Amino acid sequence: MIFLINLFLTGKHSLIINFKLRIMNLFCYYEKPKVSILILILLSFSSFSQQVSFDKYFVNKSMRVDYSHVGNSKNEAIYLKEIRQEKFWGGSHINLIDTFMYGNFMVKIYDKAANKLIYSRGSDNLFKEWQTTPEAKEISKSFYEVATFPYPKEKIIFNIDRRDRKGGYFNLFSLEIDPNDVSINKEKACNYNTFEILKNGDSKNKVDIAFIFDGYTKDEIDKLHKDAKRFADYLFSYPPFTENKDKFNIWGVEVISNESGTDMPTQNIWKNTAINSSFNTFYSERYLTTSDIKSLRDAASLVPYDQIYLLVNSSKYGGGGIYNFWSITSVDDEASKYVFLHEFGHGFGGLADEYVDSGLSDEFYPKGVEPWEPNITNLVNFDKKWKNMIDKNTPQPTPATIEYAKTIGLFEGAGYMAKGFYRPYRKCEMQTLMVGYCPVCKRSIQQMINFYTK
Repeated sequence: MIFLINLFLTGKHSLIINFKLRIMNLFCYYEKPKVSILILILLSFSSFSQQVSFDKYFVNKSMRVDYSHVGNSKNEAIYLKEIRQEKFWGGSHINLIDTFMYGNFMVKIYDKAANKLIYSRGSDNLFKEWQTTPEAKEISKSFYEVATFPYPKEKIIFNIDRRDRKGGYFNLFSLEIDPNDVSINKEKACNYNTFEILKNGDSKNKVDIAFIFDGYTKDEIDKLHKDAKRFADYLFSYPPFTENKDKFNIWGVEVISNESGTDMPTQNIWKNTAINSSFNTFYSERYLTTSDIKSLRDAASLVPYDQIYLLVNSSKYGGGGIYNFWSITSVDDEASKYVFLHEFGHGFGGLADEYVDSGLSDEFYPKGVEPWEPNITNLVNFDKKWKNMIDKNTPQPTPATIEYAKTIGLFEGAGYMAKGFYRPYRKCEMQTLMVGYCPVCKRSIQQMINFYTK
């Protein structure tokens, strides 16, 4: 999401696994004699949770489930639209089970015959953000959403689980799918040209990013390619991406629009573009998003991808990022480089905004539940966050003074809340533009890179 003021961004953005996470949280606080026992327990559970053979259950392409997510502030439901087969699977062949448990939604794929979990992945979406707006209290809406996963060999149970306000999950939607069903759509979704921006190896052990473009006409193809190179260079100019450049592939899809630019409703500017991006999302002027997920995912299907980044041909300041959903920025504002980095922190790393915004609902984070994002805490379960990275001599809460400018601590004011929520560093890219990621956010991003590249 994005701040309304100068240097900030306005507007947003299995039981075995749970046990494993608890063991990891305890690990740093036990005495040495107990460490070896904990390591053995951790390794055995880690090994068990990862025992999914890609070649046994999947083929190297994607299944895509398109659906409508409908409801209001109190109720929601999922309705199937179609199931598609796509040419590429860009993800890992090893890490098929989500170990982070980030996001308010979790896709789970079970092999029907074995009743075994064979794939899971957490995410967030635009619908969840809309539910916290005043409009959602007055009307119901429908949002287009998509889930992709490796193409199964045999019948599966496709589940979408929803995080409740106590931090647990409940099942929101379930569907049996036969991969040999003749109604599964196998047509090529669109015919845009594609190109390599950075290629370092096989997609199954790289982080694959698809750059999709909106508001570029056929006469602006040269600019599209230059912008693609420019933003790829931006990414690798900041740690921890700098030292991990060899772990990434970046692909471009030449999406051509009828008109140049994007919608700016507050200025009565409306553009006919291929991905239908727009400012003023949820009446936040600088919140740049798209709800046309079908067009976005159709374009992305032409390349292997783990993450989608939409680059919008506009000089207006803005962007948005939602975990495992999309990241978006305008390309020609003087702060676009830093918005790009901030939004990718949301989309790829699952990082929360660390700034304060009194305009957002205090219902955004449920009371008495630790936020799932790794870089903020309300101290309900701080042990699972960065507590083990704080020096014992650092005061907690930590004063936001120059003395602690380079100190990992517990700084009050985060997750839009001025009180009761804490961030790990005095200044970080998730709070203030142009400062780079703090050590805690770098660690979280590094863990995500490691997960995708195994």
